[in-house]
Amino acid sequence: MRNMPENSRLTFIAVLLSIFAVYTAVAQPAIVEKKKDVKKTSQALNYAMVHVKGGCFEMGDNFGDGLSDELPVHTVCVKDFFIGKYEVTQGLWRAVMKSNPSYFSKCGDDCPVEEVSWDDAQEFILKLNKETGRKYRLPTEAEWEYAARSGGKLEKWSGTSDEQKLGEYAWYGANSGNSTHPVGRKKPNGLGIYDMSGNVWEWVQDVYKHYADASDSTHSRRHNGSVARGGGWMGKPKDLRASNRFYVYPAHRYSNLGFRLARTR
Repeated sequence: MRNMPENSRLTFIAVLLSIFAVYTAVAQPAIVEKKKDVKKTSQALNYAMVHVKGGCFEMGDNFGDGLSDELPVHTVCVKDFFIGKYEVTQGLWRAVMKSNPSYFSKCGDDCPVEEVSWDDAQEFILKLNKETGRKYRLPTEAEWEYAARSGGKLEKWSGTSDEQKLGEYAWYGANSGNSTHPVGRKKPNGLGIYDMSGNVWEWVQDVYKHYADASDSTHSRRHNGSVARGGGWMGKPKDLRASNRFYVYPAHRYSNLGFRLARTR
């Protein structure tokens, strides 16, 4: 540029400034969008939980119309724990796993994630714990039923024992329109927890055992399925009962099966 005439140098500099201005205008929105994505991800990882005060309750079929694997009714005590206010949503799953396996993906980010196996849920929890520094896990079967029954109360469904009021608390075969729905749209139970009856079945941590076999240490996950609780969008009232237990192989996936999280502290 030293040997350029003055007019040529000025013209060259003007061209460079124009190119820089265009580059800045194009690049800046991308930078802003990236910041928005980070903020959106951070918000998605903010999983609402309810503190549940521990206690003892009579676990199992207290109403006399359940199945044999809900018997015998037995006293169980749980310590204080936290459990998800809502089922894990498609938005939270997407933020952690960068994918969405849900059959009802068009339902949206506020709908429960489904088509996830017990094994998938464990992988999700490992990644979420790494992202957040928390110690999330699946609830135990006893914790789940205790929380569903508003702290171990004598409730047939989560929030009520009146079948005529079940539709106020749950999405199921009679009102779901054969689909999942956004979490938190029905009434919560007595602890402020939503959708523990209906919407999607929920994985719990336990290996499936009959209560009568609870002391049998020979059971292992290799030979037994996992437990799902709560009933789903296609279920009948009997399926949504708080004491009802569903046997599922841990690698299986269904469009009416998801989960919620728990942690001890």
